[in-house]
Amino acid sequence: MTTILGEQDLHFLAEGSHVRLYEKLGSHLATSDGVEGTFFAVWAPNAAAVSVIGEFNDWDKQAHPMTARGSSGVWECFIPAVGKGAVYNTMCCPG
Repeated sequence: MTTILGEQDLHFLAEGSHVRLYEKLGSHLATSDGVEGTFFAVWAPNAAAVSVIGEFNDWDKQAHPMTARGSSGVWECFIPAVGKGAVYNTMCCPG
């Protein structure tokens, strides 16, 4: 799976010392295995599930579920063909 959060990022996030977290969380244009799209990452430590919803998936919460990065509280996913200017939100289900 494509990720822009390395183990060092997760370590600094956990200790509260990550000084450039804005470069990792949110949405970022990316290429994964030659496919252009957008990488999404959020910190939702108490969520049982998180999804990306937007115009590109008709606001369907089941279309693009995010994957938890262990017990870090970070959830992430890569969505192909989602580009600059896409309207989206993240939907969390409390744990």
